[in-house]
Amino acid sequence: MIFKRVGEGRPYPEHGRNHRGWAEVSPRQIRLDQLVTTKRQLDLDALLADDSTFYGDLFAHVVKWQGEFYLEDGLHRAVRAALQQRTVLHARVLDLDL
Repeated sequence: MIFKRVGEGRPYPEHGRNHRGWAEVSPRQIRLDQLVTTKRQLDLDALLADDSTFYGDLFAHVVKWQGEFYLEDGLHRAVRAALQQRTVLHARVLDLDL
C-alpha cells in the first residue's frame, strides 16, 4: 500500500494559506504510508510532465489535523516518489493540531 488511505475532499477546517503562506512552512520528510490523500483522481499529465513543479512549490503540502496527515497538494509528487520506490516525500507540513 502506498498511502495510509485514499480520501476525498478536505475534512480539516480552512486554514487560509496561500502560496506565500505555505512558503513560510519549513519542509520536512514524511512517510508516504502516513498520508491520507484528499483527491481520488490523479492528473496523468502532471505525473508525467518533466516541469511539473516549474510554476509551483517544489514541496508537497500536507495538513496535520486530528493526528492524521492529509496530502492537500502534491499527489503527483507522492505517486512519482512511490514509482521510484521511495518511501518518504519532502513536504511542507502545516500542523493544525497545535
